[in-house]
Amino acid sequence: MKQNKTYAICLILVCCALALSVTSCSKGRKEKGSQLILREALFAPPTRLSPKLSPDGKKVAYLAPLEGVMNVWVKTIGQTKEDWVTQDRMRGIHDFFWVGDGSQIVYVQDAKANNNWRLWGVRLNDRYKTQYTPYDSIQAQVITQDNNYPDELLITMNQENRQRSEAYYLNLPDNTTKLIAKNPGTIFGWVADARYQIRGAMSAVKEGGFDLLIRNSEGAPWKRLLTWDADNSMTSGPIGFSKDGSQIFLTDSRDLNGSRVVKLHLSIGVQTIIAEDSQYSVSNVMVNPVSYEVVGVAFNREKPQWEFVDPSIKEDFDQIRQLQNGTFYIVSRDAADQTWLVGFTVDNGPVSYYAYNRSTKSGVHLFDSDSDLKDYPLMQMEPITISARDGLELHGYLTYPPGGAKKNLPLVLNVHGGPWERDNWGYNPEAQWLASRGYACLQINYRGSTGYGKKFLDAGDREWGGKMQDDLIDAVNWAIKEDIADPKRIAIFGQSYGGYAALYATVATPKLFRCAVDVSGPSNLISFINSVPAEWFNFRSMIVKRIGDPGTDAGMLASHSPFNRADQIKTPLLIVQGAQDPRVNPAETEQFVEKLRNNQIDVEYLYFSDEGHGLIIPENQMKFYAAAEKFLAKHLGGKYQEAGGEVVKK
Repeated sequence: MKQNKTYAICLILVCCALALSVTSCSKGRKEKGSQLILREALFAPPTRLSPKLSPDGKKVAYLAPLEGVMNVWVKTIGQTKEDWVTQDRMRGIHDFFWVGDGSQIVYVQDAKANNNWRLWGVRLNDRYKTQYTPYDSIQAQVITQDNNYPDELLITMNQENRQRSEAYYLNLPDNTTKLIAKNPGTIFGWVADARYQIRGAMSAVKEGGFDLLIRNSEGAPWKRLLTWDADNSMTSGPIGFSKDGSQIFLTDSRDLNGSRVVKLHLSIGVQTIIAEDSQYSVSNVMVNPVSYEVVGVAFNREKPQWEFVDPSIKEDFDQIRQLQNGTFYIVSRDAADQTWLVGFTVDNGPVSYYAYNRSTKSGVHLFDSDSDLKDYPLMQMEPITISARDGLELHGYLTYPPGGAKKNLPLVLNVHGGPWERDNWGYNPEAQWLASRGYACLQINYRGSTGYGKKFLDAGDREWGGKMQDDLIDAVNWAIKEDIADPKRIAIFGQSYGGYAALYATVATPKLFRCAVDVSGPSNLISFINSVPAEWFNFRSMIVKRIGDPGTDAGMLASHSPFNRADQIKTPLLIVQGAQDPRVNPAETEQFVEKLRNNQIDVEYLYFSDEGHGLIIPENQMKFYAAAEKFLAKHLGGKYQEAGGEVVKK
């Protein structure tokens, strides 16, 4: 049984943390005689991305560009021949998995940037394509896929009621669905057991947080097992059932600042702690696909670190560490758990993938995510720790430009989205892009970011435009005090929440930043909260807790909304908006830009009619990065690349 992903997917969606995917049309060449790396090299599709082993462990499927658009490809391990499986020409494929005996690939796609995800299947032998959820205005997601049930999927659809998703059984050969669990209106996630029955459900509660519901079998009544309140809801959740269904594995932060993984016996209520950390949250859980037991737990500290439940896993990990330097993770495994697909992450190069054989304790290099990047002077990402003005410890990363200088540099504060996620150590194309243009790239995990425990997360409640913003400013002031940043050449850059932070910085600290870049950032917090999509209504209580209540906090929210303070803005801005964005109202962004232009503010505005929240289409991404680096060079004096590839230094 695969670890249930519904909980994580829901949180990612509600946090509006869709990132700019790094795709483009073609690779660029290395620019001789300069430190600049061409956009076509940094933001072109990785040559191979998101690989997954076939159930028998003999093949690997992955995403790779086909005529510049990400599609699914397959190759046999040990052979060089590669074959494409899908032929998408527009937005590309971003999530897929093997089903059946390995003869078919199923993928999820949002073809019109409207979050109406559909399920498709493609046979490998003849590329025959089947649409499993051919419904307009319906969102389908996969609950779980289990190799023990090769012809079946458990999925969710909001077919009967647009505001709620219910659980369905999907028979792949027959292309038929059957409703197996109705949603009374509060359930936002489902958990299947080893018998492929829906036995668990996450039910939102009015005060925030959620109940974990359990039933003995399909059709039996639901019973509340436990409740995670609002303070624990983002750091807790179900992982899956034991093989016999008598126990359930959970991530659980109750009575702990950090997080732990536990096994709870359903009939007697006895809980066993498997692994825990007093500060850091669980970042990964490894479940044996044969025994259904948790065998390893990772905590994302400065870098991910594993703790082992099964001693044999430690032996395998010790052998894997000998393959390459860097931090590694298990990408996927075959059905027998004998072949692992392992990825190695470094901060100054592509991800390298290996097929590791547990029987022989040996690994074979398969490919790199982007082998062309090895030809470029990529920079290391240095972890940093600073103190906020109220003494809170903040962690982040700093990437310097090439050349060795670490003083008096132009600096770009790159703010992560969410905000309920975090920046991580590892290769980051935007950090490398900024560094190659001559800027120090500063990334800080401000309060409210996930991964650092509940107290750190809760410290961001109702602090959009408040202490969360102060943390960003404190990080910049730290860089100035340490003589890293030239105080006259600093920019703020971000998407989603990061875009909001960039906009608000032009209001709250107008003299600190020479310019700001906003991609898909909300400018009006009240309308942002009130426009939570209908199918996310269960999360409104969480949104209200974390951001504010338009009914009782209207004054604070209005004050912290750049839209209402546009007349105070003097800072040059680059603003990006997608016409199909379900979270940031395009008409409101248009009004905001018009206000700024009426005030004679230097505003560059990119409007994409075929995009939603963030940029997915390759040509749109390249247009944005071209405009952004020229905009930054205009105000900070760095380098940029002209359309023909030549390097310009301002």
